[in-house]
Order: sequence, then C-alpha cells, then structure tokens
Amino acid sequence: MSLRVKFWGCRGSIACPSPDHLKYGGNTTCLEIDAGGHLFILDAGTGIRELGEDIMRSEQHHVHILLTHTHWDHINGFPFFAPAFNSKKSFEIMAGHLFNKSGVQHVFESQMENPVFPVPLEAMTAELYFVDFEAGEDIKIAPNVNVRTALLNHPNDATGYRIEYNGKSICLITDTEHVAGQPDQNILGLIEGADLVVYDCTYTEEEFPDKVGWGHSTWEEGVRLCKAANVKQLGIFHHDPTHDDAFMDKLAEDAKKAWSGAFVVREKMALKFE
Repeated sequence: MSLRVKFWGCRGSIACPSPDHLKYGGNTTCLEIDAGGHLFILDAGTGIRELGEDIMRSEQHHVHILLTHTHWDHINGFPFFAPAFNSKKSFEIMAGHLFNKSGVQHVFESQMENPVFPVPLEAMTAELYFVDFEAGEDIKIAPNVNVRTALLNHPNDATGYRIEYNGKSICLITDTEHVAGQPDQNILGLIEGADLVVYDCTYTEEEFPDKVGWGHSTWEEGVRLCKAANVKQLGIFHHDPTHDDAFMDKLAEDAKKAWSGAFVVREKMALKFE
C-alpha cells in the first residue's frame, strides 16, 4: 500500500548525453508514480523511452500520462515510447494548459507529422485517450487515489500536480517562475504538508536575475516554499543542461546545508512512501 516514484529523466530544456552528465542524468523530464497499482507517467521527455521498455516487460495495461505542459523537452520522447505501439496497452493522456485552446491531441499529432517526424500518431496501435482539463481542477482516479492540480507561471502555461494515495502525497511543480519576495499561493496551496515536492530548480539565485521571463525557478525558492508549507522533502529537479556533475555536486552540498530536507534528484532514483 505504498506510494512510489522513480525518475527516468530529470534534466530540463534539452537532453545532454555526455560524460559530464552521468551522475545526475541527461534525459529530460519523466517520472513514474505508482499509487497502489495505479500507474502514472508525469511528462514524456526523453526519459520515457527507457520507461517504455520497462512497461513492455510488465503486466500493466492502463496508464495515466499527466503532462505539466507541452514544450518539446516534456513531450519529445513520446514518439519513441514503445508501449504506444502495443495494441494491448491503453493510455489516458491528460493536460491542464490547453483547455479551450488547440487541445493536447492536436499537439501530439503535430509533433509526429511530416516533415517533422516520419511516423504519424495514427501508427500507434495502443488505445490513446486525450483529455483536456483546466488547471486547478481535481481528478479522481480511484476511490483512494486523488490528483490535485494548480496553474503554474510559465510561458504558454503549465500545470502542477499532487498525487495522493493512502495518506501520502507527491507533488511535481515544474516548469514555473517565481517572483522574488512573493511566494506563489497556487503552489503553497497545492504542496501543503506533502511528503515530497519535486520542484523546478533550474537556476541558482545568482543565475536567476539574467533568466527572468524564461519560466523557471531556483532551489533556494524551492526551499523557502517547502519550509513555509511544512513539506517533508524537496527534490531539486529540472537541472539546467549547462550544470554538469561537478556543478550539481556543489549545488547538492549547498542545498543540504540550507535545509536538511533538500536533495538533488538523479536519474533512476526511486523513493517509496508508506
């Protein structure tokens, strides 16, 4: 009866497969969350390819894919997601930022159209259900599984998620930009008392002033939010591609000194909450 998370991709902006990015990983955003047998995939960055191979070996037939938004680094792994080509699998693909807009299905179709990609979405033989909701709505998956959402501050909008199961909760808050000195009330309301908050920590506070308007935040703001909301742990996430392993090692030390509940997320890291 546990709530489990595994990170298949924790890099932001663009994948960076290089010898300098081995410890923390180079794949872009993809999380697997298991809530008592109900499987969720959060974002479909390049990390979803390897997760797909894992799902192909499993008996899991139905999965919810929750998208924070549809910028490329969060969806461009989906054309290489093997289970989507398996007629025995089904996926409910949900997004909260395209309601009354083009819709999430249109985005997925567009990224697999000629001349961008040679294989169309229609070639995927799994059952694909596309659902648009409005960020801020709750989504009831099962009697004991609830998904809460909130609107985030990002170009073209983004959605934050909180998955609750058996008294435990995990939040994914990416991509979002904070305003200095003004804690985001949407985020505080969503993460209050959570066991784990995985937060957009793309920049340090030293880097942030040159990146205002880019739609990202800092680990220091993540610490402030988590402490204010009585969160148990902060997962530092969405690592900038220029931040190599040496940089991230130093960042991990600084964050741990600032707050013992903070740690840097690494690719393939798995955590369980019971």
